[in-house]
Amino acid sequence: MNDILKELNAPKAQVRLEALKQIIRSEKKAPEVLPQFSNNHIHTFYSFSPYSPTSAVYFARLAGLQTAGIVDHDTIAGAGEFIHAAEIAGIDATIGLECRVRTQGTALEGRRINNPDQKGIAYMALHGVPHTQIEYLQSVFEPLRERRNTRNRKMVDRINKLMNPLSVSLDFDRDVLSISQFKSGGTVTERHLLFALGAKIVETAGRGGICDYLQKRMDIPLTQKQKCLLEDKDNPYFDYDLLGILKSSLVERIYVDANEECLHISELSLLAKEIGALFCYAYLGDIGQSITGDKKPQKFEDDYLPVLFDTLEEQGIDAVTYMPSRNTPEQLEIIQRMCRERNIMEISGEDINSHRQKFICPQLEQTQFSHLIKATWKLINRERAETLRQEGRT
Repeated sequence: MNDILKELNAPKAQVRLEALKQIIRSEKKAPEVLPQFSNNHIHTFYSFSPYSPTSAVYFARLAGLQTAGIVDHDTIAGAGEFIHAAEIAGIDATIGLECRVRTQGTALEGRRINNPDQKGIAYMALHGVPHTQIEYLQSVFEPLRERRNTRNRKMVDRINKLMNPLSVSLDFDRDVLSISQFKSGGTVTERHLLFALGAKIVETAGRGGICDYLQKRMDIPLTQKQKCLLEDKDNPYFDYDLLGILKSSLVERIYVDANEECLHISELSLLAKEIGALFCYAYLGDIGQSITGDKKPQKFEDDYLPVLFDTLEEQGIDAVTYMPSRNTPEQLEIIQRMCRERNIMEISGEDINSHRQKFICPQLEQTQFSHLIKATWKLINRERAETLRQEGRT
């Protein structure tokens, strides 16, 4: 499997797509199709993920998905490749983009919304982007990605100040940009910064000494599970497990507020209407004991859902996206009820940021979520129809 991933993550998109053709042609038997599942929220290495758009499609198909959706942060650079890969793989694709927005002047200003790192900043998404709009949407976010790098450099400075007593430092251009797809239109995220830091720490401490280094030199407490993962010499996901620990422990210490790089929520709403995409809110929900184990206990939007939904409706919301694996049944029942009462579409997907995350969300087999599969097909058909309309073929 690692050999296949390496082929499908080759440096050039055309080489990746040709490799996918050859791999599928050589199959003795196609993967079983599981129509009860869908995933509309797959990240690729154009934001942060171990998967290129081509390899994401391959592993989605291998998992049994007959549809797949790409949603990278602040970029839609991988969408064209994703669409072509889906055509080769014989599955249906949907494309989108995830970003953060400012909420000044709304009832959400100053509130902890769905962003663990900053109040007043919300994660939103554009789903079902017409294929005619890929180039334009990419150009809209180009200056925002540049501004994000201005902030990224400031966070690298904070990392270096933090790590200076340990004689560890990062060079943004050499250590961070080099592991991103920024030059090809991708985004550099906090995960890139901390992934690069993880590599430096391993270089300094050695893989065998990583637990002692984190606990004794960096004062980062580790659970027994985390120790076991880091001490496992055969752990193929070591780099991503280390990243998860650094992200949960260090982001609040190095974070610089994101403002200039974020559109206002009203601007994103207008952009969605302009290009013919769906304007979507990404529900997070209060976290007690994290079901997925990747977030600290924290309160988000659950205490003021009526205010949230009123504000979203004022801004022209089309859909709410959520991940059934991340929330309690009670939280999901409330969100579903509020969406139905207000005639807001529901879209599901599972974040893919590491090898450990699964392309399949098992909860979708439950009756409570069966409508999300129908919604996926509605999303795909709408995207296809709007693309044809804009091309003048309808």
